[in-house]
Amino acid sequence: MTAGLLLVAAPAANAVGYGLCGSGHQLVDSAPIGSLGTAYLTWNAEAGTNCVVVVRKEPGAAVSMNAMIGRDDGVQDVDSGYYTSYAGPVFVNGRGSCIDWGGVIQNQEVNRWNSHCG
Repeated sequence: MTAGLLLVAAPAANAVGYGLCGSGHQLVDSAPIGSLGTAYLTWNAEAGTNCVVVVRKEPGAAVSMNAMIGRDDGVQDVDSGYYTSYAGPVFVNGRGSCIDWGGVIQNQEVNRWNSHCG
């Protein structure tokens, strides 16, 4: 009899490992959205893009979710709707800008303003 190995993906793998932001994106930051999930911020140095994905802790019936990313000059991308597991990905070119990012799951919200300037 052969023993099997079960690997459980960490929540960050949901945003980065499953390729939601595309190849080349690396996790830079994350922020809990209450007890319901996490917003993940990634960066692709070659492309100069930042990406946000909001991932529910426990996928299930569709609920109101939002993923948001923006620059300090007002350019932004938002994905808002009813989703079962994640919202996003949303992107901005982040070179030379500060990033506003965050997300909403039902009535819980997180926002990070003026972060990761570069």
